[in-house]
Amino acid sequence: MPTSDQVLTEFNDASSEWMHGLPGYAGEREAHDLAQRMHDNAAAKKGHFITFEGPEGSGKSTQLRLLSSWLIAHGIEPLITREPGGTRISEQVRAVLHNPDHTEMTAETEILLYSAARAQHVAQVIRPALESGKIVLCDRFYDSTYAYQGYGRGLSLEALRQITTFATRGLVPDLSLYLDVPPEVGLRRRETGGEEMNRLDRETLAFHQRVREGYLALLRVEPDRWRTIDATGAIDEVQAAVRAAVAEVIGQANRRISE
Repeated sequence: MPTSDQVLTEFNDASSEWMHGLPGYAGEREAHDLAQRMHDNAAAKKGHFITFEGPEGSGKSTQLRLLSSWLIAHGIEPLITREPGGTRISEQVRAVLHNPDHTEMTAETEILLYSAARAQHVAQVIRPALESGKIVLCDRFYDSTYAYQGYGRGLSLEALRQITTFATRGLVPDLSLYLDVPPEVGLRRRETGGEEMNRLDRETLAFHQRVREGYLALLRVEPDRWRTIDATGAIDEVQAAVRAAVAEVIGQANRRISE
């Protein structure tokens, strides 16, 4: 894992280019402040934070569980969690967000609820686990916010970034796995898989296409953090690609999964 000073140096070098890639860029001072929060975060973090992202029906949850079992078989006990959720308070917020009866919910209400759940989740579960040296596997994190509420709903990415940085206190995943599947395929999986369709599942195909396009845009901005996994194949094929990506990032720090 890079040292905190390396993280700060690298982020300072990249921050201007990254920030200019988002609408509403607010200048060098804001970029420096975010870099400093990244420095503070890296200095405090000891574990590895791995997030699973992707459109509906991409198989994230299944692949996360399979990866967890593989790590456990190698003597590594990860923390498994999800967003929204992961804490008693955050799970209650999840129920409100996903309730299909809440059709009147505005996009602004939606993002603030997601962020409130995330703030509690990071403070109560994720940060303590990382500081104790745990590997944390999280089913969705803030990239879902950018993809769904930013690209899907059309909210300002700059506003979302500010809200997200406040809620997470600058926490950034070490590795984000993007499980890619065409929206029509993913939605068909959801419909035929017997799972309950939540409020976001029921959005239009055009919405889900914008979400996928958003993810692909995020990949282009931070290619070093992301690994793209083709999720259209068989479950075991997808899992093999997931394991390879994870071993690449954390295998050197832990010989048990690199051998």
